[in-house]
Amino acid sequence: MRTVIQRVSEASVTVNSKLKSAIGRGLLVFVSIEDTDTQDDIDYLVKKIVNLRIFNDTDNIMNCSVLETGGEILCISQFTLHASTRKGNRPSYIRASKHDFAMPMYNAFTAELSKAFGKPVKNGEFGADMKVELLNDGPVTIIIDSKCKE
Repeated sequence: MRTVIQRVSEASVTVNSKLKSAIGRGLLVFVSIEDTDTQDDIDYLVKKIVNLRIFNDTDNIMNCSVLETGGEILCISQFTLHASTRKGNRPSYIRASKHDFAMPMYNAFTAELSKAFGKPVKNGEFGADMKVELLNDGPVTIIIDSKCKE
């Protein structure tokens, strides 16, 4: 499971020209699932995301988590995070899970994220063509892959 986490001042997702979800200050989380992902991958990423200290404290040092700041979370499924560009110029998405495996995993991920966060996590629409708008704050962008625990 691979995530791209962005600290945002605001973010929103639109599906079929209709606003699906929007947040103010918080985290925009893009997530991609692969067939080898398990509940352990979900647990690892959820714990990392809600406790990631990338918000400024009173001394203007990145020392606070989204839990401590009262921010919001918007989670978007994005299979292209598993793109392989090793050969040629056309990315291969062979590592990205198909809908029948990825959707339940995505739903489990967002449910666990909401539980750990203590409030609902907003999301897009799995598998839809989404338009995501964001105002990256910092900019701060973090990539976490559950298979590469650095």
